[in-house]
Amino acid sequence: MHFASDTTAPAHPRVLEAVMAANSGAAPSYGADAWTQRAAEALGAVFETELAVSFVSSGTAANALALSLLCPPDGAVICHENAHINRDERGAPEFYTGGGKLLLAGGEGDKITLQTLRPLLDAIDRDFVHETPADALSLSQLSEAGTAYGVDEVAALCRAAREAGLHTHMDGARFANALASTGASPAAMSWRAGVEVLSLGFTKTGAMGAEAIILFGKMADRWPMREARRKRGGHMPPKQRFIAAQVLAMLDGGLWLDLAAHANAMAQELAGGFVRHGAVLQHPVQGNEVFVRLRSGQAAALRAAGAQFYDWPDGSARFVTSWNTSAADVKQALAALDGRTEA
Repeated sequence: MHFASDTTAPAHPRVLEAVMAANSGAAPSYGADAWTQRAAEALGAVFETELAVSFVSSGTAANALALSLLCPPDGAVICHENAHINRDERGAPEFYTGGGKLLLAGGEGDKITLQTLRPLLDAIDRDFVHETPADALSLSQLSEAGTAYGVDEVAALCRAAREAGLHTHMDGARFANALASTGASPAAMSWRAGVEVLSLGFTKTGAMGAEAIILFGKMADRWPMREARRKRGGHMPPKQRFIAAQVLAMLDGGLWLDLAAHANAMAQELAGGFVRHGAVLQHPVQGNEVFVRLRSGQAAALRAAGAQFYDWPDGSARFVTSWNTSAADVKQALAALDGRTEA
């Protein structure tokens, strides 16, 4: 019963098969291989537009490198105060931007709203030398509370940011889970809503370690140095075909969305069971994460039964489901709350 994170799950068998298939003979290095080209074309088809893409192996690298294209050393990125780039990346965005600052916004469910964004936009004064003006807005999809932005929400926030002269970025580590939850298309949730740069995650969905930095529209032409940034930052793998092969496997037949939908369904089952046992959900379950305030003794009972999960700073417990979470896993966890042992 591994609910600590979706990164604890194994890689999907089709991903491993794709990597093994790519492990034959010689291939050009540093992204000049056929797998990388096909993966870029496949992403263009999925997002229904021309795009530029760079592949890396971690979400932190994807976010930090993406933001380095949008925020200068003397600028700032607006993000939610609980965003992964603020809470969990050890200053990587600041490091890769060469000193860029993070400006923190609030919002329920760890989602920025127009009401929490506008004061930060209105405060921008690029002529006032003593303060740091914002140059980019970063949205997390899913949020760190497991909630999903709707397409209209993304569009409204991006529109406000662009009107204030900011670029727009989306941390899509769990982008697939948001799509599965909202029913939106990849295009609708990204560039059509105003997102210029997307850090698209496949690792949490079922890959071994595959993330994509996607630049839409004019951004692709504006940042020809993106590959130089990746090289200088130490994130241009010589055998990139193995990352690209993972991406191709995930996109083939919509596997990434099917796996995300399964993880979401398991989270719903788990959340419903918690509620039936008197626990209280901290946030709406709109993806594959469940934040719940357990009743007295329930956390101990779950851990005694072998369940792994995190105690969250807000006093709730976080449970994360994955493509590998089974109905039996959920049943066993809920049985522990009844004091039963499920075979």
